[in-house]
Amino acid sequence: MLIFKSLIEQTAYGVCTKIGERIGLSTRRIRVFFIYTSFLTLGSPVIIYMILAFWINMKNYVREKRTAVWDL
Repeated sequence: MLIFKSLIEQTAYGVCTKIGERIGLSTRRIRVFFIYTSFLTLGSPVIIYMILAFWINMKNYVREKRTAVWDL
C-alpha cells in the first residue's frame, strides 16, 4: 500500500501541492476538499483539477523551453 501511495504522489500532477504552497495550507486539506466537493457536486471539481493540471504543465513547459536573450 505504501508503494502505491508513493507512486501516485510522484506521478500526480501536483495541483494540490502548488495550491497549498501558494495559499499556505497543507496539501492533505486541499486534497480532502477536492474529494468532498467532487462527491457533493457530481465531479465538477475534477474538471477544474484537470484544467489546473494542464495550466501548470504548460507553464513548466514554457519555462523549460524559454531561452535567454543572451543565447540568441
